[in-house]
Amino acid sequence: MIRPAAEADHPALARLFEEMQAYYGVPCPPGAAIAASLAGRPAGTEILVADAGAALAGFAAFSAIYPGPGLAGGLFLKELFVGAPHRGGGHGRALMRAVAAQALARGLARVDWTADAGQPRLLAFYEALGGAQKPDKVFFRLDGAALAALGG
Repeated sequence: MIRPAAEADHPALARLFEEMQAYYGVPCPPGAAIAASLAGRPAGTEILVADAGAALAGFAAFSAIYPGPGLAGGLFLKELFVGAPHRGGGHGRALMRAVAAQALARGLARVDWTADAGQPRLLAFYEALGGAQKPDKVFFRLDGAALAALGG
């Protein structure tokens, strides 16, 4: 079952976030810090969860974006993650379907996201959903010292 994340889900989401960070091989704050960041996440950030009964199977985190083509809005999917024991069970597809349904219900024109170029199974998953790679776009990030230098 796909549903919006509730405050009661924060401990289970924190465990999924820890698993996600380990999967990508990046540092992860302690569980208490993750739970605090979930409680204080930026306004407009939404999280849907795939509830597998005894556990959360995965999540999708997204935000509204504006403007897009024709000055219509859209959603930006920041993260889609399904825990290892639940992969292949349709949870990722169900989460993506729910995000797409959210966009349509709000009259939004598209859903955008990024994917790791070195993950052929992930790229195939998104393409099987009907997602199209946009080679005419380049992904940029401003963080760390560059963010501080520009914004400070």
